[in-house]
Amino acid sequence: MGDKEFLAEAVRLATESVENGWGGPFGAVITRDGQVVARGQNRVLLTGDPTAHAEVESIRKAVATLNPKAPSITEEHANESTLAYVKRPEGSPDPVPERARMLQGHSIYISGAPCPMCMSAIYWSRIDAVYYSCDLKATREIGFDDAYQYEDFTKPLEDRRIEIRQIHPEMGATAYQAWMDKADRHAY
Repeated sequence: MGDKEFLAEAVRLATESVENGWGGPFGAVITRDGQVVARGQNRVLLTGDPTAHAEVESIRKAVATLNPKAPSITEEHANESTLAYVKRPEGSPDPVPERARMLQGHSIYISGAPCPMCMSAIYWSRIDAVYYSCDLKATREIGFDDAYQYEDFTKPLEDRRIEIRQIHPEMGATAYQAWMDKADRHAY
C-alpha cells in the first residue's frame, strides 16, 4: 500500500464516523513499513469524550497493538515495547540523552489537518511523518475551528482565551522531586 491508499482508508474511516453519528469527519491510519498498524475515527459524539479524536484513537490502538502486555510492562520487558530507549537525534535541544522510542518509525495519515491536541499527541508519540488531506481552512469552513487554538498558543499566557496561571509551585515540586529521586525512572 502507498500514500494514496492509506489516505483513502483514513477518509473511509472519517466518512463512516459521520454516517454512524460517532463524530466529525476525521479518520486516521498509522503505518510502518508499508503496513497499517492502527486505525482511528472521531468518536466524540459516540463517547462524549472530547479527546476521542481520530489521531488520539489511532495512537492508543497502535500502542496497544505494539505493547500487548502494556498493563504488565516491567523494567525487564520495557525494551520489548515502544518504551525501548533510542538516542537523542543529532542536533536535538532535548536535555535527555535517551528517551522511549514510542511510535518512532511510524507515519500517520489523516483526513484533515490535526488540531493542536492531536498534533501534541503526535509529537509526544514521536511519529515521524504526518500526511493529511483537508487543511485548517477547509476544516474551519465545515465548523471545526482549530486555527484559533494554534494562534492562541503563540500569545503570552496572560493574553490567552483561557485563564492560565501558576499557583503554589512548592506543592507540585514535591511530585517533581519524587520523579528525580526515582533511580529507575524511564524517560519518555
